[in-house]
Amino acid sequence: MGDPIYDISFPHLGIFIRNLPGSFRIFGFEVAYYGVLIAIGVFLAVLLCMRRAGKTGQNPGDYLDLAIFGVLSAIIGARIYYVLFSLDYYLKDPIQILNIRNGGLAIYGGIIGGFLAGFFVCRFKKISFLQVLDTVCPTIALGQAIGRWGNFFNREAYGGYTDSLFAMQIRLGSASGVLNDEIMDHLVSVNGTDYIQVHPTFLYESFWCFVLFLLLILFRRYQQYHGEVLLWYLGGYGVERMIVEGLRTDSLRIGSTGIAVSQVLSIGLVIVSLILLIRNRNRLHHHMGQSQNQSTKENDNGI
Repeated sequence: MGDPIYDISFPHLGIFIRNLPGSFRIFGFEVAYYGVLIAIGVFLAVLLCMRRAGKTGQNPGDYLDLAIFGVLSAIIGARIYYVLFSLDYYLKDPIQILNIRNGGLAIYGGIIGGFLAGFFVCRFKKISFLQVLDTVCPTIALGQAIGRWGNFFNREAYGGYTDSLFAMQIRLGSASGVLNDEIMDHLVSVNGTDYIQVHPTFLYESFWCFVLFLLLILFRRYQQYHGEVLLWYLGGYGVERMIVEGLRTDSLRIGSTGIAVSQVLSIGLVIVSLILLIRNRNRLHHHMGQSQNQSTKENDNGI
């Protein structure tokens, strides 16, 4: 078998990448690019939150505490979520539950864990949890947009076979994700080396989350109550995850049903967010209408 001419490519876009490592060494330690990207995302998120806090009368220092507890809880939550829906594997070798270097973190578990930590920190500090979430949610989307590129370096979390414009080819020997029959039936051979050709779901999600970040930044100028930005984030991310999760080959499933856990959760988030957004807007319009009617009556009475 001949040497590969590239590690990853987007053939229809004319992009060919040679020698793409998943990590680098510094002072004798191996550092994964995935970890570096997550660290960058967290750093930017905290920086933007502190800046926003200063503009809205909040204490910027609170967000350092929220970041410390939130990140730790997010990692724990992401691991617990993944393990719960992969119990058959981990019950056979429980010690592997602690081995997160081999992967196994679920983003929804991370969001739940981070939100729980934020709730208790806000209770302790006696600050508005919903206002904090409105400040944090746009930066979560930005962090997700950056962090998803870790899947690119790890050659994981891709979708099934495709020949679309954004089709991504990965050298078969370095692919870390789940390979289904459809992918294996459509292997591409280049100079004697086999490549899988799949949906770059990391790219889809990264792009969507970055657009969501920009939209939330623009929208919060017009928000009318605490928690509104949160609802738009949950609904917007839920729509994306509902679609992209259907393309991935490594989705966590509900038992033997074949139903993706994240898709079910995403559908629920979209429905609940939409209901609450409509209900809250109707309540605001109703209260505004009552206030205007009361003001009109007072003017008519000469008050």
